[in-house]
Amino acid sequence: MKSHFQFSNQQRNGIFLLLAIVLIGQCVYWFAPNSFTRSNKDLAENQNQLEAFKNELDSLRLVELENSKPKIYPFNPNYITDYKGYTLGMTNEETDRLHKFRETNQWVNSAKQFQHVTKVSDSFLETISSYFKFPEWVTNPKPKTQAFSNSYSSNTKPKSFDQKTDLNSATAAQLKKVYGVGEKLSERIITYRTKFRGGFIADIQLSEVYGLSPEVIERIQNDFTVKTPRAIKTFNINTATRDELVTIQYIDYEVANNIIEERTLRDGFNSLEDLTKVEDFPIQKIEIIKLYLHL
Repeated sequence: MKSHFQFSNQQRNGIFLLLAIVLIGQCVYWFAPNSFTRSNKDLAENQNQLEAFKNELDSLRLVELENSKPKIYPFNPNYITDYKGYTLGMTNEETDRLHKFRETNQWVNSAKQFQHVTKVSDSFLETISSYFKFPEWVTNPKPKTQAFSNSYSSNTKPKSFDQKTDLNSATAAQLKKVYGVGEKLSERIITYRTKFRGGFIADIQLSEVYGLSPEVIERIQNDFTVKTPRAIKTFNINTATRDELVTIQYIDYEVANNIIEERTLRDGFNSLEDLTKVEDFPIQKIEIIKLYLHL
């Protein structure tokens, strides 16, 4: 037995080395799979967190894109400018067709007529027509009463300029004789007239009086007109400065700057109607603004 357990130093070191290798192998066998499994679990958890973070970024990006889209508010399609048509997605040809139609003094009064004039697609019309806002007298016209039709029969001849009463000297009692003009409306007309020293410039200013419908204005003009217009200073649209333009009613500094920029790009305006091409120009007030301008 002693011969079996007597080893030299070299043999003893070899046995210890072998035992160390066996122990290391056992440790690797028992602990390495657990470490690999844990690393896989950590990787899966990190991957899930990364996916959640990417999804959150994507949702924030979509929200930002939605917020950056230009918001569309209800508008009258008769006053679509080139810039407005571009932002809505209309082609230049479609916008030009609308402008040519409006130049004939005709009005678009329905979404179907808008498509007929501009030739836009059905899908575009379905998207944009919900924002169309037509005047109350188009969407909800009031029936004419029998009394009105009788008082303005086809046999009544229109009055000449000389036969009409000067709107700048008419009294409230005279104005109340017009069908549709009561005490309040007649007072509003007089109040608006006295706001300006000299009264009205032209009949178109009746549209500035609150509560007067186009039908009532037409009846007033049957008996009244401006014979002594208020003296005003007019400006050449192609030479007027910004400070001169802002003195005109409804033109602020921003619109004045846009007018000058458009004038520079065009090398001057050919007509006052070209002002409708100016960005942010108050198109619905152009007839009033034109009173203060000339070419």
